[in-house]
Amino acid sequence: MERRWLVLAVGTFAQASQAAATFGLAVLAPVIRDRYDLSLSEVGVVLGVAAVGAVLTILPWGLAADVVGEQVTGTVGLVGAGLGLAAAAYAPGFGSFAALLAVSGAFGASTNTATGRAVTSWFAREQRGFALGIRQTSVPLGGFAAALGLPLISDLWGLRVALLVLAAFSLVAAGLAALWLVEGPVRGDGEEEVSEVFRHPLRDSRIWRLSFASSALICTQVAITGFVVIFLESQRDFSATEAGLVLAAINVWGAAGRLMSGRRSDRRGGNRVALIRAIAATTTLAVAAAAVLAGATAWLLVPALIVGGGLSMSWNGLAVTAAVETAGPRQSGAALGVQQALLSVAVAVTPFAFAPLVESTSWRAGFLVAAALPLVAVVVLRPLRA
Repeated sequence: MERRWLVLAVGTFAQASQAAATFGLAVLAPVIRDRYDLSLSEVGVVLGVAAVGAVLTILPWGLAADVVGEQVTGTVGLVGAGLGLAAAAYAPGFGSFAALLAVSGAFGASTNTATGRAVTSWFAREQRGFALGIRQTSVPLGGFAAALGLPLISDLWGLRVALLVLAAFSLVAAGLAALWLVEGPVRGDGEEEVSEVFRHPLRDSRIWRLSFASSALICTQVAITGFVVIFLESQRDFSATEAGLVLAAINVWGAAGRLMSGRRSDRRGGNRVALIRAIAATTTLAVAAAAVLAGATAWLLVPALIVGGGLSMSWNGLAVTAAVETAGPRQSGAALGVQQALLSVAVAVTPFAFAPLVESTSWRAGFLVAAALPLVAVVVLRPLRA
């Protein structure tokens, strides 16, 4: 296998391990709720606490990747994430369980910048959108694996074994990262000259616009993918396996969307932002349709959830690529750190806000609010042409 494709495969696998942990908590939410006797708002804490840990560490991980490289940061982070999940499997109470998930999330955040930076360094601009689109399929692929496998594992062997499987996934990824997640040779002269006149990503308004828009979009993604299992199980009498299959289908759609959007942006001369805006507008329509159909027959509701949820995942690779290319190669770790820090804030806040919103109003109202958020991204990104 050509070296750059091996690095891409390792980066995708590493990121998938952390996505599986995130989606795994959503899939296991009914089991966790029953084990600790939680309310819906407390379930929201479980779904958001790992992202709270990531908020505190993801920018330092990005800055560290620019200094010591993606191999070190990726490996250390994945080991820490795996050990945190393993410890959570043996947590005696809800408080320690949540704290250990936060620790795991803090370490696992390293993969966002480490894998993105590594892949960027192996692919030229005209191939980068598709390459990062492949890398970003790690999220729906990890979610797909969690949605299909964890309900069966937890039914047969319990929550502890399910969490240990997720921990093993992270530790295997750490071993692969230690061997092959290395920096590549792509440092194009044109990109390098331009990057030297750019402000540092912390002072670049374009990076902040991309990051704020990405945060608005990921709120919708988390609201759908984080709560669809418990919604279908508690409101529509789906079994855990049936609800997991819906989440798996959403992730298949999301993976396909990330690949197709990355390829299309490469063919359109690298115009990433315009395509993000188009996806955002379409996501609003699709999720709003799912909200309207919240009480309808499953034959209408499920396709709407799959389309809306899949679209809510399709923009991410484009946003990562746009941030990397805006900052330039030498500062890509910092740019991804800024972007992923704000994304982590959004991922952390959304469950804490969405669950009480649903409890005080309705699932339909919650999904309608989620549908409106991509319009924020459309407005914020309007001045950009990247």
